[in-house]
Parts: sequence; C-alpha cells; structure tokens
Amino acid sequence: MANLVRPEPPAVVPGKYTARGKWMDGWESRRRRTPGHDWCVVQLGMRGRIRGVNVDTSHFTGNHPSHCSIDALDSPRVVTKGIAATPGEPWVEILPRSPLRGDARNDFALDEGLYADRPWTHVRLNIYPDGGVARLRVHGEAVVDWRRVARESTPIDLADIRLGGLVVAASDMHFGAKDNMIMPGRAKNMGDGWETRRRRGPGHDWAIVRLGTTGAIARIEIDTTHFKGNYPDSASVDGCLARGGTLADLASADWFELLPPVKLKPHVRHVFARELTTEGPVTHVRLNIHPDGGISRFRVYGTLAPA
Repeated sequence: MANLVRPEPPAVVPGKYTARGKWMDGWESRRRRTPGHDWCVVQLGMRGRIRGVNVDTSHFTGNHPSHCSIDALDSPRVVTKGIAATPGEPWVEILPRSPLRGDARNDFALDEGLYADRPWTHVRLNIYPDGGVARLRVHGEAVVDWRRVARESTPIDLADIRLGGLVVAASDMHFGAKDNMIMPGRAKNMGDGWETRRRRGPGHDWAIVRLGTTGAIARIEIDTTHFKGNYPDSASVDGCLARGGTLADLASADWFELLPPVKLKPHVRHVFARELTTEGPVTHVRLNIHPDGGISRFRVYGTLAPA
C-alpha cells in the first residue's frame, strides 16, 4: 500500500513476476470472494483542505476496481486499526461512490460542497470490491495553527511547503520541478531540485514563492547542493506584500529588493542574513537566478508579521 504515495509516476516492467503474481507498481488487493470491499488509510503530509483527488489506475487494466469512494478524518491522534476499519463516524464521506476507468488518471474535484472548507489529516480510499490502484494524489491547501508552530521571536521557514508555502510561478523548469525547492530535508540529487534549461538569450530565470503567512524576513538560504557545473552564477531575492494576490496582481505589485545580487558557489549551502534589507512584511518572494541553472533548496526564514 505504500506504493500509493510514491512520488514518481507508476512504472511497468513486462515479464516481471513475484511469488504473489505479476509485479505491479501500486497497491493491489486479492480477489474478494466474500461481501464487502477493500480500503486503505493514508495520513496526509499536512493538515489541510482537500480540493481534489486523483485515483491513478495506470497499468491496471483487467484488475482495477470498478468504483471508489473517499472518507476523511481530522484527528491529531494516531489512527488505530479499530478506527481505520470503522464505517461511518468519525469518518466523513467527501467523495461518494464513483466509477473508475482502468489504466487512467481518474480526477475528482472536491472544492465545493458541505465539507469543502473543513481541514483533514487522513483519508480512507475505499475500492469496490477489490483490485489495483497505482497512485493516490490528494490536492489541497495547508491549514496551519500558527499559534502552535511559531514563537514570536524565533524565525521559521515561511516558504516550507508543510507550512503552506507554494511556488506559484517559474520562468522555466525543464530539468526539475519548481516545487522541489521548498520540500523538507536536503535534496537527494540534482533531480530533486529546480533546474532550468541553458539560457541562450538575454534575461534570467526566476521563481515566485507564496509564503505560508505574512512575515518579516530574517534569513535566506539558497542551496546549490549537487549542482556543480550547472549552478547559477549569482542570485538575488525580491519581496512584495500582496495578500491573496493572483498572478496578475503579482505582476503589478510593488516588488522591492530583499537580497541584492550575490555570487553563488557550486554544491554549497549559502546562508544570507546581514546582506538582507529590511523593507517590512512580505507575502511573496521572487528568487532570481542569473542567468540560469539549478537550486536544490530555497529557505526563507522569518517571524510572523502582526495581523
């Protein structure tokens, strides 16, 4: 069942078998000969509002479930086996029983309805009656209890995806996804960072990060670990205050310089504090890399701005 949340796309290996039968890159239950259905509980990476789910049955053709449904739970406690198997309360059905297509990405929108604004910590994928699912993706928005997370004078990484940070736009991500920069932990390799194609014309590449909440920036980290011959020559960071700003709003926002242009080194974790300017609270930051290259992680440490 752990295959359901693997980050890479599901794969197929023709002719590969195990003691249980054909090897499949996903979660597959045995053929059910009794009444009922199979299910799997997933703890979300962060508590949040669910806006949509994808039930991916890639490579499952004659063995995919005919239908699925999804229940949700909001609990700070460990979900025991008893609670996991309990029908009804405390679980809430957020996706009613719906048909599935085999070898397909089955997308379901959940941004409307009675429970659209409620935060959840767990989901239970129910499959009817049995079968195989390659991947489960749960898309949404993090809901953070800032009173618990942040202390008044202690900087935290406001760009952290677990705290609601989001890379809303980037000039290019030919070799690496923009969202990788704000993932937890250190990058495993170059593929686990953000890397743009080689720029052959004028200009430079950039990425805009919406912070988890409005904050005053105290320290910025630009990590080029694993990027040795393809790191940016230099970088700078801008900020703006645009609460609830759309991409159009950000295009016309009053951006100001947070970090002036600085030289970068290959395979180094750069930390900047004294170099920062203090222009007030920000909601978004723009990382500019000159002219192109790869960044493994981008951290924006700060304190919460007064409401």
